[in-house]
Amino acid sequence: MSERVYIFDTTLRDGEQSPGASMNQQEKRRLARQLDRLGVDVIEAGFPASSEGDFESVQIISSVVEHSQVAALSRCSVPDIDRAWAAIKDAAHPRIHVFLATSDIHMEYKLKMSREQVLQAVQESVARAAASTRNVEFSAEDASRSNREFLGTVVQTAIEAGATTVNIPDTVGYTQPQEFAALITYLKKNVPNIEQAVISVHCHNDLGMGVANTIAALDAGARQAEVTLNGIGERAGNAALEEVIMALKVREDIHGLSTNIDILQIYPACRLLSMITGQPIPPYKAIVGGNAFAHEAGIHQHGMLQNRQTYEIMTPESIGRPASEMVLGKHSGRHACRQRLEQLGYRLDAEQMDLVFNAVKKLADIKKQIFVEDLEALVLEEVFRIPDKYKLLYLSSLSGNMAIPTATLKMVVDGREEQLSEFGVGPIDAVFNGICKIVDKSPELLHFSITSITGGTDAQGEVTVKLENAGRTAVGRGSDPDIIVASAKAYINALNRLAKREEEKAKA
Repeated sequence: MSERVYIFDTTLRDGEQSPGASMNQQEKRRLARQLDRLGVDVIEAGFPASSEGDFESVQIISSVVEHSQVAALSRCSVPDIDRAWAAIKDAAHPRIHVFLATSDIHMEYKLKMSREQVLQAVQESVARAAASTRNVEFSAEDASRSNREFLGTVVQTAIEAGATTVNIPDTVGYTQPQEFAALITYLKKNVPNIEQAVISVHCHNDLGMGVANTIAALDAGARQAEVTLNGIGERAGNAALEEVIMALKVREDIHGLSTNIDILQIYPACRLLSMITGQPIPPYKAIVGGNAFAHEAGIHQHGMLQNRQTYEIMTPESIGRPASEMVLGKHSGRHACRQRLEQLGYRLDAEQMDLVFNAVKKLADIKKQIFVEDLEALVLEEVFRIPDKYKLLYLSSLSGNMAIPTATLKMVVDGREEQLSEFGVGPIDAVFNGICKIVDKSPELLHFSITSITGGTDAQGEVTVKLENAGRTAVGRGSDPDIIVASAKAYINALNRLAKREEEKAKA
């Protein structure tokens, strides 16, 4: 019989620290609901003490998550811990997650603390958290580079103070699978009260070992894996949820471990994150990449025709990956639209449904066949976006090798309409120049990419841009059958995100 592994998802906290992966509150709420539906045991909602915006986001997530535990991160300080509890106290299943570094290099250069001071801080902070809830997790930051004996003492102290989960992170992605397994084995053998807590692991991917280290630790006796969708996170990211889950599922014969994850929700969750952040899933990404189930070599194709298991160790259907079938058309009704959205996991109110249905009808006048990916893009375009400070009303562009690229735009800026024409070295440059003049901003364009949402010459283009202004960055996305319009939508979306951040900073 398989032993249970708990899945702790930190996409909304550690994952959001990935450059360009920031989300607004509405997007965090949507993703939290999908994680709840996915079946993760714990959702780390954020770091409430870091900002008022993060505090509010954690509160909102706590209110909408029905089944998963909701964790709030906190440093080992009384104000942090109290702030964390205030944010999650109304959650159905709250958890306080306290952390402190334990490696010599961190204690000396970052904390400026001795080992005795660290032990005292751990004891006092965990006890403070435990006074609010019995569900307390302690993380020994940079555990993989810590002195083993001292780490063991820290873990013992945390459990004595009330920690029910102890996390052993490979914070900088330094360790190797055999080393990490040996560390977990050491703790299990040498910490007297280790059986009173769940051992967790949080592995970064700096050397490409995030998933391998996580699996090795689980085989050695850890029973909680801290992961993110698509492996996003600081630097090279974290162990990817979808890879850890499917490794345990496909090779349950080796590991003898199981989870509570509904694997049919894996692809929808990863795709949703990609669409929210505007960061495409690389085609060669394991489990959920576009090429994960593609077979081009002739000998592979021949084998697949005879028996899919010759070259597929799992099926796309097993992770909830839908066929790119036509789902709606020009004559589809509101009921059919709602039903398909519910199958995709979207629960929209009447007003949101009206927005999406009208957008479907508009797109159907241009594009004959509307696919799953088109429908998801419309939901994010019409529903899951921040309020518009800037809005595009009209766009006309002229380009070619016998014309000067020109864009004519009409926009709403703070409630008033503005219109002008502008030139550029190309049609998109002209559009961006025109938008900048209208909004009186000059952000730097750090990234620009165009991808096709589906196949066919009438496919919607999905544009992602990354802008920097006054030291702040934001990613914007936009989709439209016209890639010039999609580019304008993405640029304006990024400007709206920058404006929202400026407002939040002014309030703080």
